[in-house]
Amino acid sequence: MSKKVYFKTFGCRTNQFDTQIMINKLEDFKLTFNEEEADLVVVNSCTVTNGADSSVRGYINSVKRKNENAKVIIAGCGAHSKGKELLDKGQVFGVFGHSEKENINSILKHDNSFYQIGDLEHIDNTVVSEFVGKSRAFIKIQEGCDFRCSYCIIPYVRGNARSLPMEQIIQQITKLASNGFGEFILTGTNVGSYGKDIGLSIAKLIKEISKVRGVRRIRVGSLEPIQIDDEFLELLSEPFMAKHLHIALQHTSDKMLMYMNRRNSYKEDLKLFNRIADVGYALGTDYIVGHPGESDELWSEAIKRVEELPLTHIHAFTYSPRDNTPSAQIKDVINGKVAKLRHKELTSLVKQKNYEFRKTHNKNLTVLIENSKEGIFRGYDEYYNQVVVESQKDIEHSWILIDSCEVKSEGNYAIY
Repeated sequence: MSKKVYFKTFGCRTNQFDTQIMINKLEDFKLTFNEEEADLVVVNSCTVTNGADSSVRGYINSVKRKNENAKVIIAGCGAHSKGKELLDKGQVFGVFGHSEKENINSILKHDNSFYQIGDLEHIDNTVVSEFVGKSRAFIKIQEGCDFRCSYCIIPYVRGNARSLPMEQIIQQITKLASNGFGEFILTGTNVGSYGKDIGLSIAKLIKEISKVRGVRRIRVGSLEPIQIDDEFLELLSEPFMAKHLHIALQHTSDKMLMYMNRRNSYKEDLKLFNRIADVGYALGTDYIVGHPGESDELWSEAIKRVEELPLTHIHAFTYSPRDNTPSAQIKDVINGKVAKLRHKELTSLVKQKNYEFRKTHNKNLTVLIENSKEGIFRGYDEYYNQVVVESQKDIEHSWILIDSCEVKSEGNYAIY
């Protein structure tokens, strides 16, 4: 009888795509959604923060309590940063790196503990035909990052930027579109760098994707401000583009951006954000609070600048030092309680901005319903705002048009 494999995915959309690759490559094993009956538990891990590492460790410990006979195997970014340590301590049965995931069928047949880390130059060539349990499809278009932001460990566990061939991406999307997927989210370690190594650009890729029959909506993962050029901006009026962009600023103080070894400046960021907001887009960003050097004076300046920005969404982190990164060497450390207060101030401000945006963008919304429970459905509109929908029909995984929704501070509500 085939052994059962359970996958637990932490972290970003790229990891979610990587898990689908591994599921696609399972030939001699059976996929299970119940970790307690699994013979093997594959943890696709994240290591972007100390908190991410802690979550992965906590999960591994919980598996051993619930299913003591399961062999736990760690993959993903944490395999590169913490895998050897976890293996040496006997907390996992095996470790394999990014380049090895397409070999998962043979890797899982190991009878003895193993450490198969591979290299950081690999490019996936698997074409995924299905996304298990998903309405939207995540499409990995590139791997790695050439930026060296002072706080970030990811380039050291994902490698330098490298692009997947356009033909492979189009083949991937064509296959998924023929299987009923209509929304595609372009993901990667540094999405905006797509094509720089193969004479292309992300804008050229999007134009080709839009020609694939069945593609209704294209979302783009996190972009860097300097990667948004005129060619990309020309796409914003196209009907296939989701009306939401996530542009990673990381901070709004120029001095903090210098500490972080960033390539953006607030003056240029404000100009860019206003230009995109003027054509009706929602705008999100990543933001690190409490990075070493963030004095009261700099924070006061930074939060006033956030007020000026037309932001609607935020992915805010409280700074967490990563081993062997330049930021971890800076002595001017910010008190944890202060960082948490700043985090709350920032997220509350952007939540209010999101509420104001939703009040004026609540009609004629195109919503892809993702899941449901007892007649209550949930999905996201083109602005990446969740809509809770009450319906007598089964509309799960369907595209629906909402004429108007009720806007409350905690979310959007509609009857269909």
